[in-house]
Amino acid sequence: MGRVVIHLHGVAKQKDLRRVLEMYAERTQSRGVKLEVHSSKISSKAYLDLLCGLPGDLYLMDEGGAMDSSLAFAERFKNWSVGTKTVHLAIGPAEGWTEKPTCACQRLSLSPMTMPHELASVVLMEQVYRCTEILRGSDYHKA
Repeated sequence: MGRVVIHLHGVAKQKDLRRVLEMYAERTQSRGVKLEVHSSKISSKAYLDLLCGLPGDLYLMDEGGAMDSSLAFAERFKNWSVGTKTVHLAIGPAEGWTEKPTCACQRLSLSPMTMPHELASVVLMEQVYRCTEILRGSDYHKA
């Protein structure tokens, strides 16, 4: 079974956002999702190099990336879950992905709008939780 790891650059500074991230991390933990928070003191280049060194598939969250509906993202998540590779979804540092990756990766967008990386982290975690609920057949997703 594949595993999904969400990577964040730094701990959310706002307590309320941090609590929401922790809540979604707790809800998705038993569903094969892991949240990893990296030091905000690590440079953009070092963060990207670290991500490129991980085994599995890397997706950088970027406003210019491919955009899915929640249902399409759930289908993508399902494929990741039944696959054998670990999938890494990464939120960039506050200044975005300023460095060119040294590895093969894809880019996914949460929205064509720009948002603070801490808010993007919450949106990503909520969408991952939503995926798990869609796949369970719950009524959480109201399409």
